[in-house]
Amino acid sequence: MFAAENGLRGDPRLKAISDAISVVPNFPKPGIMFQDITTLVSDHKVFKHTVDIFVERYRDMGISVVAGVEARGFIFAPPIALAIGAKFIPLRKPGKLPGEVISEAYELEYGSDCLEMRVAAVKHGERALVVDDLVATGGTLSAAIRLLERVGAEVVECACVIGLPEVKGRRLLDGKPLYVLVEPRQ
Repeated sequence: MFAAENGLRGDPRLKAISDAISVVPNFPKPGIMFQDITTLVSDHKVFKHTVDIFVERYRDMGISVVAGVEARGFIFAPPIALAIGAKFIPLRKPGKLPGEVISEAYELEYGSDCLEMRVAAVKHGERALVVDDLVATGGTLSAAIRLLERVGAEVVECACVIGLPEVKGRRLLDGKPLYVLVEPRQ
């Protein structure tokens, strides 16, 4: 669900967040309209608005794990985790984590990839939030959900700053709630 559909319609922070995202045409491949969040995070007020909206939503949900998807999920997940008193867990590309890991492959809108997670990072029964910057097809978030559930975590929700039109109206992703702040810029 989009934040504007969930009590934040007209919140000026959402407009500021949307306005702070720049669009790079034909990156990383022809036909892709890349949603660049570096302009958002370089504006400390808008970056704070983004984190604050997520913290307001999740602070009282008993979440103990905030899992950030590499790479841009790493930007938003740690400050959310700190603010709600949860641990941050990185979900990384293959070969980037030490120790015993589990993997999940997934399809992207322009290819395929894989995520890994350290097995010891999450305990059975922990309540998890998955954070990424953007949801397009949902493949990356679905892989993240599967990783966390394989070690016995309960995924409470997936949170993204930007949601492509394909997810508009979707309230669930693999049976888990999906919360998105803004639609992409054109």
